[in-house]
Order: sequence, then structure tokens, then C-alpha cells
Amino acid sequence: MKRTTRTTRTVVSVLAAAGLALGLGACSEVAEKAVDQVDKGVTESYEITYEVTGKGVESIDYHAGQGSAMEPKLESEKKPATPWKKTVKLTGIMPPAVMPVALDPRDLTCKVIYQGKVIKEAKAEQAMAGGCVAVSPVVG
Repeated sequence: MKRTTRTTRTVVSVLAAAGLALGLGACSEVAEKAVDQVDKGVTESYEITYEVTGKGVESIDYHAGQGSAMEPKLESEKKPATPWKKTVKLTGIMPPAVMPVALDPRDLTCKVIYQGKVIKEAKAEQAMAGGCVAVSPVVG
């Protein structure tokens, strides 16, 4: 094997190793930031306001902060007066969710509001079928 070929291969190998080391350093910074965001997302609490409007609302189920993020405990109100509004404190990745049930969903509306902004809204059959379920604003 010629000396220039061997030298070229050695230089390429050294440069590749240096690039990999620099790349891994950048990756570890990104990974560290991701871990910090997950830690913050798991422990940070936030307030959500739910709103439901419509006639003939039979019940409203909603996440109120009890249970775990993966298995939130539902609170329920039967035959609520509308318009209905409730502010709750949730933690971390727990998704804000409100699910109304009405005899006639034509004028049914549900909203999830965070810091004065609607982050999820559903109307009529869509509100009845799936309610309003949003991504936690502390991780989304």
C-alpha cells in the first residue's frame, strides 16, 4: 500500500472521529435540553378554563387534575346550567379535556382556554363525539 493512500485514510479517520465527537457534543446539549423540558413538563402546573354552551346538556365530564397524566380521574356534573364555565389546575402532561353530553347537540359548543386563548374548540356533533381534548400547554 502506498504511503499517500495510508496517510489519506488516517487523516480521513481522524477527521471523522473529530466530527463525530463534535456532533455527539451537540447531541448531548440537545438531549439535555429535552430532558429539562420533560422534567418541567411533568412537574409544572397550569390553569385551564373549560366552557360549554348549548341547550339540554345532560352532563359534562372533565379532567380536574386528579389521577395521573396517563390515567386522569374524570369529574362530572349532571344537568349543569349553561353556559357552564369551570377553571381547574392541571399538572404537567395531563391533557385538558371537557366532554359534554346533550340530547340535541346542534347548538353544543365546548372550549378549552389557556391564558385567555382558545386552544381547542368543538361544535355540534364533533363536541358530542369527542369533546374538547387539547395537548398540555406546558409541553405542547
